[in-house]
Amino acid sequence: MKELTPREIVRELDRYIIGQEEAKRAVAIALRNRYRRARVNEAMREEIFPKNILMVGPTGVGKTEIARRLAKLVQAPFVKVEATKFTEVGYVGRDVESIIRDLVENAVRMVRDEHEAKVRTRAEVLAEDRLVNLIVHPPKKPTNNPFQMLIAPQSSSEPVISDEEKERLRGRRDEVRDQLRKGLMEETEIEIEVSEKTPELEVGGNAINLGDMMGGFMPKRTKQRRMKIKDARKILVEEEAEKLIDQDAVQEEAVRRAEQNGIIFLDEIDKVAGHGGGHGPDVSREGVQRDILPIVEGSTVNTKYGPVKTDFMLFIAAGAFHVAKISDLIPELQGRFPVRVNLKSLTREDFVNILVKPDNALTRQYAALLETDKVHLTFDEAALKDIAEAAFVANESGEDIGARRLHAVFEELLEDISFNAGGDEMPDVYLNITPDYVREHLSTFHQPMDTRKYIL
Repeated sequence: MKELTPREIVRELDRYIIGQEEAKRAVAIALRNRYRRARVNEAMREEIFPKNILMVGPTGVGKTEIARRLAKLVQAPFVKVEATKFTEVGYVGRDVESIIRDLVENAVRMVRDEHEAKVRTRAEVLAEDRLVNLIVHPPKKPTNNPFQMLIAPQSSSEPVISDEEKERLRGRRDEVRDQLRKGLMEETEIEIEVSEKTPELEVGGNAINLGDMMGGFMPKRTKQRRMKIKDARKILVEEEAEKLIDQDAVQEEAVRRAEQNGIIFLDEIDKVAGHGGGHGPDVSREGVQRDILPIVEGSTVNTKYGPVKTDFMLFIAAGAFHVAKISDLIPELQGRFPVRVNLKSLTREDFVNILVKPDNALTRQYAALLETDKVHLTFDEAALKDIAEAAFVANESGEDIGARRLHAVFEELLEDISFNAGGDEMPDVYLNITPDYVREHLSTFHQPMDTRKYIL
C-alpha cells in the first residue's frame, strides 16, 4: 500500500468530498493501520485485526464517494458491492462468497498489470518480431480439398534457401522493421491468428469459465482475423507479455494481497436490516445478514486461485438507515463494526463549496462538456450561491437526496444551452451565468421543482 499518513489521506479525499470530516478521519486511520500492521513483527501481526467501519448518513452526502475515491487512492485490492445483491444460497440472488471471489479477481488483475508493466518492453520487441514475420512471410491458407492434398502432398522437409535469398529476406525484414518503427504501416491490414475466448456459464450470478473447470484439458481454439497493424500490435504485445509472466507467482501474490490488504465496501447495508419482526421479507433480510456474518468475522472461501482467508480484510459498511435502525441488524453483525461514524446532511455552505472546491465540481464538468461545442461557460459567484440555495430548498421541501440534487438543478438550469449548442457552423459563444439567469430558468424559485423526470 502507499505509505500515506492519515493527514495525507484526508487531504486527498478533500479534493473530491466536502465536509464529513469524521468519516474521512476514521477511514484514514483504518488505512494507515493496515500499513502499521504490516511493519510489526509476525507474531503480533497475527493478533491485530482490522476495526471495521459503519458509516451512517442520508443519501447523497458522500458515503459511496468516499469508497470510490479510496479505490483510486490505495494500492490495495478493493471491491464495492451492494448488500441487496446478496442473499442466502437457494434464494434469488448471488452467493455472498462471490464478494471474496470478486476481490481476488481484482487483486489478480492488479498484480498482473504490475508484472506486465515490468515485461512490457521485452513484449513489444517480441511482438514487433512477430509482425515482421507476418508481413514478410504471410501465412498460407490451408487447403480443404482432400484430392489436391493426395495429388500434391506437402513435403515435410524445409525448402533450401540460397544465400542470396537469405540476404534479400534480411534486407526486406530490416526495411519492414524500420517502417513499423516510423509508424508508416499502421493502417496496413494483415491476418493474424488469435485465441478464442473459452465459453462461460453463469451459475448463481457467477461467471464460470469452462476452460478453468476442465483444468486446461480443453485445447485453446484459434481463428484467423484480418485487422490493421495498429490493432494487431496490441493483441500481440498482450500475448507475448502473458508468456513472459509467471502466472503462479501472480496468483500467489494476488491471494496474499487480498488476504492482508483487501478492502470491501458494503453499501446499502440498511436495506437488509429487518424492522418488522421475524416474518415476511424480514426472514430473507436476516438470512442475508447471517450469510455476510461469516466472511466479516473471518472464514476461508474457496476460489479458483485456492482458499482465501477473510480474517484480516477491512470491511466498510454504509447505509442511510432512514427506515431501519442500526439496532435492527443482528447483534453479531453489529459487533463486527465497532467504529461508527455519522455523516451529516448538507448545508447551504456545503452546496456552495461542492460547486467550487472539488476537482470534479459540476461547474467544471459542464464547462468542459459545452466547450466541445464551442460554448465557453462561466459562473458568477452570486449565481453559484443561488444554485446552491435552489438545491438546498429543493431538498428541504421534497426528498433529501443530498448532493445528487445538484445534478437535477444543473440539468434544468442548462437545458436550453445544452439543446441549442452544437454544429460545425456554430461560432464560439461566451456565456456567463448570472443570478438573474438562475432565477429565470430555475422553477425552484417559484414553485417546488418536479424532479421525477430526472434519474437521480
